[in-house]
Amino acid sequence: MIQKKLLISVTILYSICATQMAMSQTKPKQSKDFYQTKAPSIKNNHSDTTELFEEEDNDEGAEDTTPQKDYNPRKEMSLVSEDTSSEQEGELSIVEVAEEIKIDSTWITYAEYFAVWDSKSVNPYKIDGSKFSDTLYLTLYDTVNNFRYAMPLGNCKSTSLFGQRHSRWHYGIDLDLETGDAVFASFDGMVRICQYDGRGYGNYVLIRHYNGFETLYGHLSRQDVKVGQLVHAGEQIGLGGNTGRSTGSHLHFEIRYEGNAINPEHVYDFSSNKLRSKMFKLSPEHFEYLKSARKVYYHRIKSGETLSSIARKYRVSVNTLYKLNRMSSRSVIRAGRKIRIR
Repeated sequence: MIQKKLLISVTILYSICATQMAMSQTKPKQSKDFYQTKAPSIKNNHSDTTELFEEEDNDEGAEDTTPQKDYNPRKEMSLVSEDTSSEQEGELSIVEVAEEIKIDSTWITYAEYFAVWDSKSVNPYKIDGSKFSDTLYLTLYDTVNNFRYAMPLGNCKSTSLFGQRHSRWHYGIDLDLETGDAVFASFDGMVRICQYDGRGYGNYVLIRHYNGFETLYGHLSRQDVKVGQLVHAGEQIGLGGNTGRSTGSHLHFEIRYEGNAINPEHVYDFSSNKLRSKMFKLSPEHFEYLKSARKVYYHRIKSGETLSSIARKYRVSVNTLYKLNRMSSRSVIRAGRKIRIR
């Protein structure tokens, strides 16, 4: 009986001790840091997007360890419909930006300057000069605005003039020279064509100028410029020669406006080696010749073709081909040769 009572007493004492120990563990500890306890960190449930921007913001994927200070993100403003009054004072406006190229002291927009740019065709404009009805004033020489000019040769002596020559129209003027003589740009500008034409100009250069003209230099023995190159008036662009369709060394020189040739003697006084005037008045009279100029068309004969097949192709009669080419029914045509069709 005594043992049984002792066992019950021990059990009760153990329960009391256990209860006190549990209470002591849940009771907050009183210390000097009790009222300075830091709040627990809160985890952000949104996905981490840091890696999405590191490759764009850092060079070659290097980690950016620079501390972020005074971070003040600014909203990108839309050019079309954004209200910018909160960013800066002023009215809402649409801004049109046009890239420009500066050549000497002249600003020219790309859209205006390169609207038609062809490095192979002398006349890519396809504008009928005979219908030209305006009067334009083109500045050729002005020291104030830095418009300069030069003669195409050191000494210009014409040997063949602008106009009808034999069975075709001569769209320029031929200037005498010796093979190897320097040829110069007439005005400031940019080279549009620099190539070889075996059936006509030979080695030739065409330059587009800021005054609206284009000048062509044919039968060169050497070209010293390339397409897209800026050249100044008086700058050497090549050497004279006898290439292409030429019977002797000379410079074939043309002046064109929107692809249509005008008489170079209306611009230059070649006998005096100078411009006729600083300002050129371009009028319909300069293209009057186009209404009466006789254009000649040829066909290069292919193997197996006959006069009859060529006549049918161009809707002309065989007799017409005889007359245009001074042929008879006994004449023989050969592949590779040209035959006039109109």
